[in-house]
Amino acid sequence: MTGLSSAYLSTASNSFVEFARTVAPHVLPSGDLPVSDSIAPHATTIVALTTADGVLMAGDRRATIGSLIASRTMEKVHRADDASVVGIAGTAGIALELVRLFQLELEHYEKIEGTVLSLDGKANRLASMLRANLGFALRGLAVVPLFAGVDQKAEGETPGRIFSFDVTGGRYEEEDYHSVGSGSTFARGSLKKRWKPGLSEEAAVEVAVEALFDAADDDSGTAGPDLIRRIGPTMMVVDSDGAREVETDVILAAAAEVAARRGGGSA
Repeated sequence: MTGLSSAYLSTASNSFVEFARTVAPHVLPSGDLPVSDSIAPHATTIVALTTADGVLMAGDRRATIGSLIASRTMEKVHRADDASVVGIAGTAGIALELVRLFQLELEHYEKIEGTVLSLDGKANRLASMLRANLGFALRGLAVVPLFAGVDQKAEGETPGRIFSFDVTGGRYEEEDYHSVGSGSTFARGSLKKRWKPGLSEEAAVEVAVEALFDAADDDSGTAGPDLIRRIGPTMMVVDSDGAREVETDVILAAAAEVAARRGGGSA
């Protein structure tokens, strides 16, 4: 009667990805083609840490192709929905496509079901999407996201929760803080020293900035805050008021304080 196939009218699944796989598989990422990671821009370091009211996530802005800086202004931390954010490390183009598809997946679920997914449910959906990307990962084009949000039912001192993933779709909940990407080892060392329970948003911004400075010191793929060009990390906070971006002026002010304390400039 409507001229649409039965797949458009089916209510068997609330997943947009499954729907697209049925009616238009060509719009989804495919790992069938031979590729080389030497020609693809890569995103690098993402950090996340819990605060007194939720969670903060930050990412540097550099994308690289081998030893070449492909971009100094890449956005690596994105709002997933009103209560969660996602950061990306790995092959930039595939990662950005994964984020857009994940955002659409959450929006589609809410429209179909009339309610939002739980934070665990969102993390599980992202894990399944990563598993579908395994073909690319085996060809060297891996994506490793970091997911965080607030769960008012969470037990503990903060409603903030952080989830990490591996390229096969494994999902792991992290305590207090975490980092992914090429500079993650150095960033985690910094977070281990600076993080403490009950951080205010202002203090969390400073801790995240210092972690990215430390990562940039030892990892050529990570850029610290650039005070000369006024390019700061992308930062988002999630609390009971929702997900919002931290203003650039606030980030750069914190970066200037950290740089002055360290006796140096931008990385």
